[in-house]
Amino acid sequence: MRRFPLWRWPLLAGLAPCFIAQAPASAQEASARLLAPAGFEVSVYAEGLDRPWGHAFGPDGQLYVAEMGAGRVIRLTDRDGDARADSVVTIVAGLDRPSGLVWQGTDVLIAEPGRVLRLSRAAEQVAQPVVVLDGLPADSPTIRALLLAPTGSSLFIAIGASCDICRETDGRRAAILRVEFGAEREEVWARGLHQALGLAHHPDTGELWATSAGRDGLGVELPPDELNVIRRRAHYGWPYCYGARVPSPEFADRTRCDTTEPPVLTFPAHSHPTGLVFYTAQAFPPGYRGDAFVALHGSETGSTLAGYRVVRVRVEGGRPLGWEDFLTGWIGPGGQLYGRPVQPLVGPDGALYVSDDYGGRIWRVGYRGDPPAAAPEEHGAG
Repeated sequence: MRRFPLWRWPLLAGLAPCFIAQAPASAQEASARLLAPAGFEVSVYAEGLDRPWGHAFGPDGQLYVAEMGAGRVIRLTDRDGDARADSVVTIVAGLDRPSGLVWQGTDVLIAEPGRVLRLSRAAEQVAQPVVVLDGLPADSPTIRALLLAPTGSSLFIAIGASCDICRETDGRRAAILRVEFGAEREEVWARGLHQALGLAHHPDTGELWATSAGRDGLGVELPPDELNVIRRRAHYGWPYCYGARVPSPEFADRTRCDTTEPPVLTFPAHSHPTGLVFYTAQAFPPGYRGDAFVALHGSETGSTLAGYRVVRVRVEGGRPLGWEDFLTGWIGPGGQLYGRPVQPLVGPDGALYVSDDYGGRIWRVGYRGDPPAAAPEEHGAG
């Protein structure tokens, strides 16, 4: 598997044309391109979807997917057990760009740009959801990350900034909110996160972790994208600082930066980290247990090759040690795009399922049990 060290990524930026208008490659072409470490097998679990974003396995063991483009939530079922979905059922339609999706018991919670919906006892027929949270800032950006608290009594929702560099007038922007069910109580849990698009609780410590994509306007090498451990009422820098408390040139206020929380791990600028999940299953080799997977969605404009991969974050003692490539090949020579990873998800079978909004697919990465290859290049924390 070919790997690009960090220092080479900016040099490659000028070689990548704008590929957003290209038609997605076929599933066969994309399958031939995507590469995982030795012993792992990459396959298409479902295709023909319209901008799949958030997805989650329900209490019935089936995969539910929020299709942003189609405005619906669907259920994918593998009836014959061949690791490929052969049934697609629309659970609810007529939604406004659904993105985040999470289960609370037998109910599924769905994030639209301006509200969160609850759909009870998802059935074969099209159902009507109930609004559980309304009045969220609904202008761009519209993607929302949802995460249920470990107790199940509250919900975390991440809302991105409305700009690259500004002072937000709505304190819910560039923040993570905590909403307590039944009490109608909404709290800004943490601030200063430009675009937090992945949320997960560490399986041992219970801490809230979040990815965050940085701003534009500082060139191809800055600022780094981030992985953060979220503390209640903490500020993570944006718009005043980035990275390890570096002042933004528009503010140049080091005193303010000294009081912010730096990231616990960084990714290359414009790699655009989205989904985050900890591996707690048994199907992968033992060394993977407790590690995290992060999807690096890639630049929106195609002006840089950063991102377009799923990475493994090595975790020890509750803290990240560094990251390495896990699923690559999403972008080919000349900037040909074969997909864009969105959200990694651990399935009941222990495989990793990855939504791909550009290719309209759900990918499955399973482990065959072959001997592992040599250790890949690792990038340290900081």
